Amino acid sequence: MAWVHLRLCRSCGHVGCCDNSPGRHATAHYFATAHPIIEGYDPPEGWGWCYVDEEFVVLPDQTPRRGPIPRFCDGL
Repeated sequence: MAWVHLRLCRSCGHVGCCDNSPGRHATAHYFATAHPIIEGYDPPEGWGWCYVDEEFVVLPDQTPRRGPIPRFCDGL
């Protein structure tokens, strides 16, 4: 199994995998919705990415986690 980092959409809460995964689901979500900012979700990393400005942003107000965070994704 391959490690998958999760990204959280700051607009709607969608959780998608990072660009190092085959699906690039977080970036695909941006292109489908134009929601501009994601945050590193696993564990709270204190940073975000703005797709519009193509730059990292500091996020001191991390989104609270509920329940366990998946660590692996089958089928990669």
